[in-house]
Amino acid sequence: MTWQFELIDPPYGAVTEGPAWDGAGLLYTRIQACRIMRYDPATRSISVWRENTNYANGLTFDAQGRLYGCEGGAALDTRRVVRYEPDGSVTVLADNYEGKRFNIPNDVVVDPAGRVWFTDPYYEGAAGPWSYDRANRELDHDSVYRLDPQPGGGYRIERATFDTTRPNGLLFSLDYRTLYVAQSGRRPDEKRQLRAYPVRDDLTLGDPEVLHDFGEHRGIDGMRLDCEGNIVATAGWELGGPGPSIYVFSPSGQVLERVPVPARRPTNCAFGDPDLGTLYVTTTEGHLFRVRTNRRGRVLFPPVG
Repeated sequence: MTWQFELIDPPYGAVTEGPAWDGAGLLYTRIQACRIMRYDPATRSISVWRENTNYANGLTFDAQGRLYGCEGGAALDTRRVVRYEPDGSVTVLADNYEGKRFNIPNDVVVDPAGRVWFTDPYYEGAAGPWSYDRANRELDHDSVYRLDPQPGGGYRIERATFDTTRPNGLLFSLDYRTLYVAQSGRRPDEKRQLRAYPVRDDLTLGDPEVLHDFGEHRGIDGMRLDCEGNIVATAGWELGGPGPSIYVFSPSGQVLERVPVPARRPTNCAFGDPDLGTLYVTTTEGHLFRVRTNRRGRVLFPPVG
């Protein structure tokens, strides 16, 4: 099957990210504009769904249809993981680890038990002027975290990885026994890998298996799962290597497909439309594309009959 990309929203000059299908439309973030946008395929219209989102990046739904986001911080005190409530309010789930403010929360997933897992890399310039200055960084590590819901409605935070630098995209396997992490460093001494961490019974992570190494070129930014358990990921760039692409990896890391993307650097993707057979793709330039595929997405929400 040939993938034919359709431009839905032209680039606005900065990064789009966080695509998430809400059952009838697609939500996605314009990070630097501090907005969540919504595309309605029935009317082919795009609207502002929420403003003043503090450089929100990754979005996800839980099994109940509640929306979670990673806010990178329009100010130093708004680096946090939040839930956007139906009444328009924002619930802050966590904004620090051991008393130190997060780096720049990036991507988020929720498991069936309601535990919230997120990545917290420090990418210079990712969240406005303050983020160019590494002196504003308080933590000395870039980690994956888990938030466990508590009886009173709050969350207990646990650090999940101790070997990551700039972890980016995050994804569970079909059985939730493996957590896929995009290790996406920028410096020459940092790795650019797709890693598979076994999830132990006590929810700690075991030693990872490297499923794919991108070498010196840009690795995975965001990724989603199809109903067969394959990993559909955005990776690559215009500077070399295979180029900007959608990769499809088997659970063991075999490259099943690689599809060129008509942009310099794709950032993330999400399956949508009623049959979850359309892939929506965001980019560093601010595009929103969609493309029909021969695959079907696997999502926690909405339930698919």
